[in-house]
Amino acid sequence: MNRAQIEALLNEVREGRTGVGDALERLRDLPFEDIGFAKVDHHRALRTGMPEVIFSAGKTVAQVTEIFVRMARAGGNVLATRASREMFEAVSAAEPRAVHHATARAITLEQAQAPQGKGTIAVVCAGTSDLPVAEEAAVTARLMGNTVELIADVGVAGIHRLLAQKNSLQSARVLIVCAGMEGALPTVVAGLVNAPVLAVPTSVGYGASFGGVAALLGMLNTCAPNVSVVNIDNGFGAACIASLINRM
Repeated sequence: MNRAQIEALLNEVREGRTGVGDALERLRDLPFEDIGFAKVDHHRALRTGMPEVIFSAGKTVAQVTEIFVRMARAGGNVLATRASREMFEAVSAAEPRAVHHATARAITLEQAQAPQGKGTIAVVCAGTSDLPVAEEAAVTARLMGNTVELIADVGVAGIHRLLAQKNSLQSARVLIVCAGMEGALPTVVAGLVNAPVLAVPTSVGYGASFGGVAALLGMLNTCAPNVSVVNIDNGFGAACIASLINRM
């Protein structure tokens, strides 16, 4: 439950539209619900402004499904990242409102109003191979209440493609820039905009890219002062930070 939901519940009790017993029942799983293999943190949105998210990699289909259903019952939005098609099929059988985002490898359920961002978050990716990470960022940012514009396949090998998007880049309040290979794109974008740029190195590239380490080091060594870097392939983390910035 987030702050708005708890305030609404307390107002219902004050106005006599909800009984104390019913309110206690709805609050009984705060701050977390222990289901044995997991302790589902229903209180996180109230503490941090963002709900707990299911990182599906390493979990079984049954575990992802059970956690998803428990979070859905709590009334908030639900996001599962790095989810397989098999996981979505099991989740949708238990919660038909769930939506699969195949490229992003994510499952979402939107049933509550998230705090709204003040501007647009631009999600930019260097190549089509970077789209899974960029889409993860875009799906996450949208679920967290932001207007998102996805700008794909504008890497530095064809710089004219990026420059053609100059208006969109400069109108964004925050930018998430995903790139593999040598990881140069965030620095180039940052030189064009007066906004924070969250750089996401991806694991895309040939052998000497070392699974994204080359891009990570390149981004960490950027000469652009408005760039900050998250972990390799972490579109989700970049979207969370961008959302917090966009609410300020």
